Amino acid sequence: MKKILNRRDSKGQGMVEFAIVFPLLLMLLFGIFEFSRVMFAYSAAVSASREAARYGAAIRDIGGGIHQYEDCSGIREAAKRIGRYAGISDANITIQYSNGSGIYSTECPPSQEVNSADTISVTIDTSITPDKQEEWKSHKPEFTVISIPEFAGDPLVDHINSPTFILLNFKRRLVLIGNSGYGGEIKKSIFTALNYYLPKKEVLTMHCSANVGHSGDSALFFGLSGTGKTTLSADPERKLIGDDEHGWDDEGIFNFEDGSYAKIIDLSQEAEPDIFATTETYGTILENVIIDPETGNPDLFDDSITKNTRASYPLKYIPYSLPSKRASHPENIIFLTFDANGVMPPIARLSHNQALYHFISGYTSKVGGTEAGVGEAPELTFSACFGAPFMVFHPAYYADLLKRNLVKYNVKTWLINTGLVGGPAGIGKRISIHHTRALLSAVLNHELDQVVYEIDPWFGFEIPQSCPGVPDEILNPSAMWQDQGNYERSISQLVLQFNNNMEKYQDTTPEEVMRAGPTS
Repeated sequence: MKKILNRRDSKGQGMVEFAIVFPLLLMLLFGIFEFSRVMFAYSAAVSASREAARYGAAIRDIGGGIHQYEDCSGIREAAKRIGRYAGISDANITIQYSNGSGIYSTECPPSQEVNSADTISVTIDTSITPDKQEEWKSHKPEFTVISIPEFAGDPLVDHINSPTFILLNFKRRLVLIGNSGYGGEIKKSIFTALNYYLPKKEVLTMHCSANVGHSGDSALFFGLSGTGKTTLSADPERKLIGDDEHGWDDEGIFNFEDGSYAKIIDLSQEAEPDIFATTETYGTILENVIIDPETGNPDLFDDSITKNTRASYPLKYIPYSLPSKRASHPENIIFLTFDANGVMPPIARLSHNQALYHFISGYTSKVGGTEAGVGEAPELTFSACFGAPFMVFHPAYYADLLKRNLVKYNVKTWLINTGLVGGPAGIGKRISIHHTRALLSAVLNHELDQVVYEIDPWFGFEIPQSCPGVPDEILNPSAMWQDQGNYERSISQLVLQFNNNMEKYQDTTPEEVMRAGPTS
């Protein structure tokens, strides 16, 4: 009896001690959070002022007789580019010019002539507001993600397929991720949850990017990783809505995210200047990217870890992004495919039924490095709705929502091949990004509305015979092949693979959609 009482006394004592210490631990924890926020704001202000002063110290003529030290907008942009994540704006920036006698101008451009020995100083004033602790206390997460990269499952004990696991429980609204440090698992887990909840509310969830023109004409770009979703939607002539996950309801389209998770292997400043700039912007997270030990610069061409290198950055880092991340119903939908066979045309116009057929098929190729087990050569695959791993319901469920929107809003649908032309992997070459952009521009600017089309004898879709900025022979896939016999055999095999893939959906797919597929 005495031992039991002592044991109870010990437990009670421990509870009392914990109750006394716990509030102190909370105060210490919140203190650490607030101190970290202060240090972040301070660091951002220092870095921003240093970068702005470095820009303003140059005497280079930027055009029109204006020197860099007189380029007020350039100086401020240099500061905001580094400090934007800390909320630094023009109001926080002060530019001063001084010489041996002291400050002679607090205006930009300076009020008197600047000499080479003069000094420019940039001051950043910033402040932070303590978080409202009451909001933290009352916050109730709608979904919880627990990711433990170092924890591996046991397939025999846990009844899973591999040590790596991504588990979703819709009843508990809980995600468990283990043995994976890949950030994409987190974002795609929540996307999968949205693909379950939103369609029940008549909202079409889509694995696509989106942008909108100055006249309000929006466009959607469906495609898997490596097909050009991020690249092609990033167009300085249009506003970027988002590059990966969107919804479509009765009011229009909208982005689920506030940032981008771009694949950046072999990214070049010449081909994709705006996305490249984010890799050098303060606040961007680089994943699986090798840093040069001598220069300290990231090597975007080094794939020694994986080809699946990523940059994660706020959408506002793209200068032409749309803050509202919303637009009206799309005028055009583009299905992006990486055709590793080299037989699909660079562009084709689809009927509504053909659009549904290709949406359910989701034909493309897995690009090396994006998924485990994929080698150097692209591998042909069919991914329903261009995002099969993330779709909870049968593809026909999402296709029905798409059909209603296509018909209701009279949307034009196109298939664009960003993969190979002139032959399969090892023989053919990837179509030029400049030609792909020219084709896309012609679609969005209605330049393909009046050209002559020919019906493809295999797939039945319409292929334009001319396009501004694109050689005519590129538009004809067979013309790019040297051996027509090999072309015939390759496309015949692809048609067979399309038909075999659609067999598993024929019981739930309308007959008119099945008839819209290719024929041998």
